[in-house]
Amino acid sequence: MLPVIALVGRPNVGKSTLFNVLTKTREALVADFPGLTRDRKYGHGKYDDRHFIVIDTGGLSGESEELDERMAQQTLLAIEEANLILFMVDAREGLTPADENIAQQIRRYGKTTHTVVNKIDGINAEQARADFFSLGFGDPQTISAAHGRGVKQLIDELFSAREDWDDPGLDDVRGVKVALVGKPNVGKSTLINRMLGEERVVVMDMPGTTRDSIFIPFEHNDKPYTLIDTAGVRRKKKVKETVEKFSVIKTLQAIDQSNVTLLLIDAKEGISDQDLHLLGYIIDSGRALVIVINKWDGMSDYDKRQIKEQLEKRLVFINFAEIFFISALHGSGVGKLYQAIDKAYASATRKLSTPELTRILDKATEMHQLPLVRGRRIKLRYAHQGGMNPPIIVLHGNQTDLVPPSYVRYLTNLFVQELKLKGTPLRLEFKTGTNPYAGRKNTLSERQVNRKKRMVQHYKKIKKKKRRRVD
Repeated sequence: MLPVIALVGRPNVGKSTLFNVLTKTREALVADFPGLTRDRKYGHGKYDDRHFIVIDTGGLSGESEELDERMAQQTLLAIEEANLILFMVDAREGLTPADENIAQQIRRYGKTTHTVVNKIDGINAEQARADFFSLGFGDPQTISAAHGRGVKQLIDELFSAREDWDDPGLDDVRGVKVALVGKPNVGKSTLINRMLGEERVVVMDMPGTTRDSIFIPFEHNDKPYTLIDTAGVRRKKKVKETVEKFSVIKTLQAIDQSNVTLLLIDAKEGISDQDLHLLGYIIDSGRALVIVINKWDGMSDYDKRQIKEQLEKRLVFINFAEIFFISALHGSGVGKLYQAIDKAYASATRKLSTPELTRILDKATEMHQLPLVRGRRIKLRYAHQGGMNPPIIVLHGNQTDLVPPSYVRYLTNLFVQELKLKGTPLRLEFKTGTNPYAGRKNTLSERQVNRKKRMVQHYKKIKKKKRRRVD
């Protein structure tokens, strides 16, 4: 299972800034579940080759447990969900009584905790962290979340101490891994039973499996699949039992473990904010996606038109995913899901040749040239595949960091169209080539100066000869 890291500390110590650095977002695709997790934000963390789930919290006042009770409750729930706590403090303010009170609250849970001293810009880092040894959470790590300083060392340190985090434990799972996610009572269990052709759920007993996420291996038309069932994401007022507190994390982990995610939406309730936030997390994690509108039978033609109009408006940013209208209870439309799953998985894991990608890139730049920047036109020379599931295309050229977002969207849409990708997001990465003349400016200027000197000396000699002739 992917590790879960919670960012805890007083308000305004830089938790949200570090969250955005780790998730590579600006809160655009953050799974902030309204009602359930108003003061907690969930994101798919990726740093180098490290993958994890990160939770941002609203902050603890540290003054009393009664003060800001709602915010404190949400933070303490995040601590319960996490495998590891990053206790963030402010280097400029130093150790405060509030920090010490928060440390006492964290200790009650017995979770592995690391002190992270943030905002070390322009100050003596060693001197700043010396104050925080007394918190008792080991050697404090110093970072500047705003500038990314020390973040890589922090993540390397966390993962080096937990080798089990690098092994998701799914090597024995056969076939395409398909996660079914959605709100409770949307029909996930009914759909699973319909796909299995049974009236019960067969649970696969394997390490890492809990009663909130179950692995169900089966075959369809001689093709192996593994369904990952999860507990639904509930509203806060319905979260009472301890086991339900972990339903959000189990859902996010199931998404990360899958090759293809089926997001079930209740046709009678329409698209909720919770559905949209789950969509955001799925896209952020790069998983292939099939959207399934369940309970379609029995709806009037008017209601069906309303739902389709709502889908067009609210899901305009997910143009790559196929949408299916089904009834899990009666089985209508369920058979088409297998073809969609296979198509999405094939697109997500397709091998792309460098000549083909470069040809598409050349076509794109011929149709629409890149803009001029500082009098020089941005150039993209060639492309190659950088990864699968999701497909990653690496584009090489000059000044690639200045490619406008609108042109990135244009390139993405053209690659998807030309490659006929369906059901999977596509990611573009840009790399600027090294300048072969970098570091040689001084040498070149010296050559030019020496050449000018030689030319001046040459003309002086010619003038002297002319004068001698005149004399």
